[in-house]
Amino acid sequence: HAGDPPDRRAQATALRHGIDISGYRGRQVTKADFRRFTHIVALDDQNLRDLKRLAPADATATLSLMLDHAPGRAGQAVADPYYGDDAGFETTWADVSAGAAGLVQALRTRSA
Repeated sequence: HAGDPPDRRAQATALRHGIDISGYRGRQVTKADFRRFTHIVALDDQNLRDLKRLAPADATATLSLMLDHAPGRAGQAVADPYYGDDAGFETTWADVSAGAAGLVQALRTRSA
């Protein structure tokens, strides 16, 4: 989906939460990303495995699942809402928000 905008239902969900993602576009992860970013977060096991295979030997980024950062959810995947109804996008929003909040908290603790 490189170059594509987010699904219209994802855009609507984000907008309900006060965030406009309509200008975002998908892109492929590159080998340089593993040095450019400190963390690369996958939403499911298959994508995490793919990231691990793509990572160059000199990668410095920490790889993890999004829900590894949410209390009591380590090892779980964020459900893909694409083939479901609109409510699935709210569930995904909640999961990603919980994981992101946990990651931010961990990063703040480390830098303090």
